[in-house]
Amino acid sequence: MKTKITQKLINGLHSEPKAYRVHDTVQPGLFIRVLPSGHKSYMVTWGRNKNATLGRVGVVTLDQARTEAAQYLADAHAHGEPLAVAQGRKGAALPSLRQFIDDTYMPWFKTHHKGHEKTLHTLDNNFEAIMSQRLDAITGRDLDQIRTGWMQSGNKPSTVNRKMGSISGLFSRAVEWEYISAHPMNKLKALKVDSMGLVRYLDADETKRLREALDARQDEARAERENANKWRADRGKEQMQSLLQLPFTDHLKPMVLVSLNTGMRRGELFDLKWSAVNFHTKTITANGATTKTSDTRHIPMNKETFGVLEDWKKQAAKSRYVFPSQAGGRLEDVKSAWLNLLERAKIEGFRWHDMRHDFATRLVMAGVPLNTVRDLLGHADIKMTLRYAHLAPGTKAAAVELI
Repeated sequence: MKTKITQKLINGLHSEPKAYRVHDTVQPGLFIRVLPSGHKSYMVTWGRNKNATLGRVGVVTLDQARTEAAQYLADAHAHGEPLAVAQGRKGAALPSLRQFIDDTYMPWFKTHHKGHEKTLHTLDNNFEAIMSQRLDAITGRDLDQIRTGWMQSGNKPSTVNRKMGSISGLFSRAVEWEYISAHPMNKLKALKVDSMGLVRYLDADETKRLREALDARQDEARAERENANKWRADRGKEQMQSLLQLPFTDHLKPMVLVSLNTGMRRGELFDLKWSAVNFHTKTITANGATTKTSDTRHIPMNKETFGVLEDWKKQAAKSRYVFPSQAGGRLEDVKSAWLNLLERAKIEGFRWHDMRHDFATRLVMAGVPLNTVRDLLGHADIKMTLRYAHLAPGTKAAAVELI
């Protein structure tokens, strides 16, 4: 489409299923490209298949874009090619890393990816040294120096790779959207990580202590409630509900037992609603909108899970969430209660997420095929499940006996 580009027209440009261009009739060669993501850029063309990006709409003004487009065309007429291209020079209005994150990348990322808060936190807190630099000025050497600093401060290779992965995705989009011509991390290889490293799970004694600690915690809560009610009765105050006849004193025990028996991620448990628990088919549905891989999976309930959720629903089904917060909404944290439980059970180096490993480990040790374990865990790739392969009973021993 050709028309006079105005601010009013720019404000009215909306994304479509396919990218499209609006060519300016005031300044020949200048056009705006609108991507399906809604991303809008000023661009200039000086020949067939010869284009350059001048900057993002909103970062570069219309007047700046027209002035720079005119310079490109003048250079092309005098030298056969714009000097900015011949000399590898970028538009003066190219955004800094900070501007690109705030104005372009994160608005897009929030729309297309889950966990944007974590990604933004990683970018904000680990790349301060290059935030003020223009996108095209950031080099692989800059990023390697940042990475080296993390390693010297004691970060594990897997942690370093995750941090670098967050900014690598950013530069991939910058290349795709033609802000920069090359990815600065093209020659920066990821650190080697032992993908088959140790898997933390509970041994038989730890499992026993964890379950005993859950029961002891509940007994203590019941005793405290009875003492509190006695104190209130002596003063003529209204009694609180007795916990003696309830199967659970709060959400922690049922959450832990469900985690140990289903391998559900913590976020999946926080998002779990009663509508996803089917007591007739004895399944829990982890909706794709809440799973890490965006794939819905159906998890069968074993006898303990079924009994726990059946009792818990009778006790705490006022909210649509299976494990609600005190206000009845989505639960956000169990860290304090979990750490206190581990201290009571005298268990060290065991994270909430490790209950997922424990679930997978017990399945593999019982002879369950790895692909079934993959389905139950919701792994997108069997490679993630192979970390448990060495725990399969007699598999390698039987193999070497064949020769």
